[in-house]
Amino acid sequence: MGQCGITSSKTVLVFLNLIFWAAAGILCYVGAYVFITYDDYDHFFEDVYTLIPAVTIIAVGALLFIIGLIGCCATVRESYCGLTTFVVILVLVFMTEVAVVVLGYVYRAKVENEVNISIKKVYDEYNGTNSNAQSRAIDYIQRQLQCCGIHNYSDWQNTHWYEESKNNSVPISCCISNIGSSCTGSLTHPEDLYQEGCEALVVKKLKEIMMYVIWTALTFAAIQMLGMLCACVVLCRRSRDPAYELLITGGTYA
Repeated sequence: MGQCGITSSKTVLVFLNLIFWAAAGILCYVGAYVFITYDDYDHFFEDVYTLIPAVTIIAVGALLFIIGLIGCCATVRESYCGLTTFVVILVLVFMTEVAVVVLGYVYRAKVENEVNISIKKVYDEYNGTNSNAQSRAIDYIQRQLQCCGIHNYSDWQNTHWYEESKNNSVPISCCISNIGSSCTGSLTHPEDLYQEGCEALVVKKLKEIMMYVIWTALTFAAIQMLGMLCACVVLCRRSRDPAYELLITGGTYA
C-alpha cells in the first residue's frame, strides 16, 4: 500500500514537472504581454513600480523552467538531496507568487488614481502630430478603446489643441471606425464620434491586465502546492521506511 502511494506521488510529481515547464512559458508570455500593453499606456501613469509584478512573474517563469528540470531528474533518480532542493526552491517560488498577488492587488487599487492624475496632462500636451509621443498615445487609445476625450468628446474643447486649431473639431481618432472617411471629427456631427470617455476605459483595461497577473500567479501557486506535497510524500516515505530505502538502493536485510 505504501509503495503504491510512493509510485502515485512520483507519477504525479513527474507530471507536475512537465506542467512547470509549460507554466514557465505561460508566465513569461503573461509578463511580456503586460510589458507590451503597459508600453501603450505608459503616458497615463507615472509610477514605474506598477510593472514590478510583471518583472517578478517573468523571473518566476524562468525559475520554474529550472525547477521542472531539477524536479524531473530528482524524481526519476529519487535523489534525497535533489528532492529536498526541489521542495525548498518551490517554497521560495510559492512565496514569490504570493508576493506577486499582493503587489498586484496593491497596484490595481492605485491604477485609477494614477490615471486620474496623468490623463488630463497628456491631453493638454496633444498637438496632433505623429512626432509627439502624447499625440500617438491618445490617438492609439481612442482607436483601440473606441473612446473620445477624458469623460466624453466635449472634453476636447478644453484642450490647447482645440483652442489653437479653431476648427470646432476633435481628432480623427474619435471617429467611429465603420463610418469611414466621411467623418472629419467635426463637433457639428457628434453622432459620428465615440460617445464614451477614455479615462474609465483606460482604468478598466489596466485593472484587467493586473487581474491576469494575479490569477496566473494564484493558479500556478496552487499547482506548486501539489508539487510540494508529492515531493514531501516521497521524501518522508524514503526517510522513514528502511525497506523502501533497500528497494531503491538494491540492498538486502542483514
